[in-house]
Amino acid sequence: MNPEEKEISYTSTNTYSTLNQFDEKTEYVWFVCHGMGYLSRYFLRYFKVLNPETNYIIAPQAQSKFYIPPKFKHVGASWLTRENTVAETKNVLSFFDAVFAAEPALSSKKLIVLGYSQGVSVAMRYLAKRQLQCEHLILHSGGIPVELKPSDLDFHKAKTTLIYGNKDKYLTGERAAEQTRMAKALFKKNLDIIEFEGVHEVNVEFIKGLV
Repeated sequence: MNPEEKEISYTSTNTYSTLNQFDEKTEYVWFVCHGMGYLSRYFLRYFKVLNPETNYIIAPQAQSKFYIPPKFKHVGASWLTRENTVAETKNVLSFFDAVFAAEPALSSKKLIVLGYSQGVSVAMRYLAKRQLQCEHLILHSGGIPVELKPSDLDFHKAKTTLIYGNKDKYLTGERAAEQTRMAKALFKKNLDIIEFEGVHEVNVEFIKGLV
């Protein structure tokens, strides 16, 4: 007999990290999704360049943890893989729902949504599935989900920026051109494309200049 794979549902607990305080001085709230190999609390260091009085940053933590090679000393995390992607995506969306419920700031101020590397896919899926309204969507050095269609984003009228480094080993040549074509098809006139001098890394200067 062949092995049989079964599915169950259960309650899970996860964390998210925040930077700065949300109060009457806050002007912008950021929802930022880290890339593979990050932990949310360390990903937030890239946003310390922003004015702490006017920017409140929220970083959800990917659920799947692993030890990073080659020394297997430090811990990183991953959002999704090609294994059981549909079910795992539902888990991520439910987790994001819980973060939004726990953080009233996410619906009460100017919202900036940023996905970096692997975080681009989960940020875009959440935005599309929940028809999330934001002021600016930033797709930083990551892949756009192939299943998304222009009709999935008809509601999205906010500014969108696709940004990547010209020496990014994951977005070279044909791959970069493909992502650009997909972004243009999805966002049309609301899209800005920025290619910076650099590798696969967070562009801190770009973030600093946003607000």
